[in-house]
Amino acid sequence: MDLATWVDAFLDHLRVERALSPLTLEAYGHDLARLVAHAEAAGITTVEGLDQALIGTYLVALGEAGMSASSAARHLSAVRGFVRFLLRERRIERDPCALIERPRVGRRLPKVLSFDEIALLLEAPEQGTFKGLRDRAMLHVMYAAGLRVSEVVRLRVADIERRKGIVVALGKGGKRRLVPLGEPALAAIDAYLEVRGTHPRSAATQVLFLSPRGGALTRQAVWKLLGGYARAVGIGKPSSPHKLRHSFATHLLEGGADLRSVQALLGHANVVTTEIYTHLADDHVRAAYRRAHPRA
Repeated sequence: MDLATWVDAFLDHLRVERALSPLTLEAYGHDLARLVAHAEAAGITTVEGLDQALIGTYLVALGEAGMSASSAARHLSAVRGFVRFLLRERRIERDPCALIERPRVGRRLPKVLSFDEIALLLEAPEQGTFKGLRDRAMLHVMYAAGLRVSEVVRLRVADIERRKGIVVALGKGGKRRLVPLGEPALAAIDAYLEVRGTHPRSAATQVLFLSPRGGALTRQAVWKLLGGYARAVGIGKPSSPHKLRHSFATHLLEGGADLRSVQALLGHANVVTTEIYTHLADDHVRAAYRRAHPRA
């Protein structure tokens, strides 16, 4: 088997054994295809040629192509996963990544929307139309539960458990988690469900947020409509589905939620991923200190 064939075997392993999402598999495939192309350009077509020198020149090539440190780090992460797979399969004897340093990445704090901006955004869609009620309910759910855009577009009607006041989100790796919904979000969902049945394709699918054609909305469509509403209400900063998720996490911490609870609500496998939001919440604490302490 050549290098490209082993990459395909690794992707099959991720799909079957790890149950990674199609989007994650696509990202792995894209990154490793670039490694294969680099190796083939160097005359290497087998996994036995996958050594430290090759990976080192690969990272150099990524940098020379103008790739950012964070993107290069992601590519290296894919290579390391592939190498671990080859070691387990006993196709190589030693780890060529063992002495490769991860590209240094500055930790960028996520930008968030203020409470007032969130309030404006949630009320931006018109409540007299199917689209407006759908979008209003969707924005409320995204902020109330901190869902990823991929999780929102996959929601089914049955994923909203109205009596318990929760949404069941299908996250990364096919893992489901239960996230509470507040009364404003539940009310927005109720209003949308009253008109959902008027869609000509509503009976043929259980997709919660229906597109004009009766299927699920695309991630790109959600990005576009959210950005449009933000501009319409005068929010100048770039707005995206993930910014709503960032805002959800930061506002919880500012309100006194503990880090482990926020980790569970976000569906983070590692609390380290959640810790970045504590820096934003710390700013809130420092501001409160300056306002309240007599010697601040």
